[in-house]
Amino acid sequence: MVETTLGLRAKLPKTIFLATILLAIGCVPPAADADAEAVAVREPVSEMKCLQLLSSAAEYYKNKDWGSTVRVYEELVNVGCDKGSEEEVYQYWAIAFEFLGKFDSSEYVLLQGLKSLPDNLNLHNRLAYAYKRLGNKEKEIFEYERISDMTPDDPEPMKSLNNLYVEVGRYDDQIYILKKILEIEPNNKDAQGDLAQAYERTGKDPIDIYRQRFADNPENLSFGLDLADQLTRAGEYGEAVKVLSRLRDSGSGNSSVSAKLILKKLTDAYYKTDELEKASEASERLFDMDKRDFRTVLEVTKINIELLNFGKALTWAEEAVRIAPDNGETYGHKGLVYYRAFQECREDYPSKDDKIVARLAFGFFQTGEEKGHNRFKRDRLYLEKNSDDLMFGGADWFMLDQSEKKKGSIRPTGDCYSWVKESVKKDPSWK
Repeated sequence: MVETTLGLRAKLPKTIFLATILLAIGCVPPAADADAEAVAVREPVSEMKCLQLLSSAAEYYKNKDWGSTVRVYEELVNVGCDKGSEEEVYQYWAIAFEFLGKFDSSEYVLLQGLKSLPDNLNLHNRLAYAYKRLGNKEKEIFEYERISDMTPDDPEPMKSLNNLYVEVGRYDDQIYILKKILEIEPNNKDAQGDLAQAYERTGKDPIDIYRQRFADNPENLSFGLDLADQLTRAGEYGEAVKVLSRLRDSGSGNSSVSAKLILKKLTDAYYKTDELEKASEASERLFDMDKRDFRTVLEVTKINIELLNFGKALTWAEEAVRIAPDNGETYGHKGLVYYRAFQECREDYPSKDDKIVARLAFGFFQTGEEKGHNRFKRDRLYLEKNSDDLMFGGADWFMLDQSEKKKGSIRPTGDCYSWVKESVKKDPSWK
């Protein structure tokens, strides 16, 4: 008996628990088929009788006998036995109606309960649920607005309002409530995204949201990065550069991870504004923070190829090979430096120097493929198919002076290739 009582006490409100104890020791509830009209006019009942009714309701509720639960709760309310137990009585009475699928009855019961307990959150939440099941969105919104007013620091009812405002097309109200959510949860990505969409639906620029947030919190790294991302997506690269530069210079990215993220985004923004020198500088600073990251080195390489700064591009490509000698991508990019230089410097009919550089490009493309990187395969095949015209070979070697042949290799000497230090070695097949 002790174990059963303790178990029941953990599941039932205090008032209903006491009622259950009295029932257990022999108190008998009224007959189940008591005439409702008679109950309504009977004299005030004793406390013992009320406890019997409360106990009967609790027992029916526990056994999921919803019809009997509803009947007994109605009876005990009619005789005034709900006094002091209004929250439990009206809440469980409403829930019983919910299980019976009678949400209009649940609404009625909850409204009666709120007359006694106008600020009870449990009853308001159940009433909002009843309106949801009844499909009455305006009343559901009204309830959640009341709940939100009662709990201004709780974002959950606000989130329900956000969804409801969308459903009924109240976008200005949605914007208002989303801003309140973001005051409580400033890093809530869902709310930020919903706010941007709400602004778009009302014809407003969603970037203004992010501008204002960052303006109000200029030291907030997350807000700055969000604004930069939005500006980049909108093609406002110049403003994105300003925001990211401010973050970099302000020390917002004190952690290594944050600083690296800023520099990566800044490199991209500079690149898209065609400020290639600054893009290269940002990538070089990024590499200084992690000297094992060969992909950052390749980024510097590619930027300097576009700048036609082939000497610097080659230096960085060789650094990539040094860091990741088993990665074919590094060799491929070294070949790309030579190939783009060949394309930029070549004469209408390739000179000896042009053909030497083309041969160097071909060799590194080939090495890259052997190590599993095939991105430059098309360029390598182009050189191979046109090797007689484009690449230094046996016929070109044959035409060299004996003094040059004695060296066993040859490198370009023209001004356009003054940065090239590597040589093409004599192939055994060359005479």
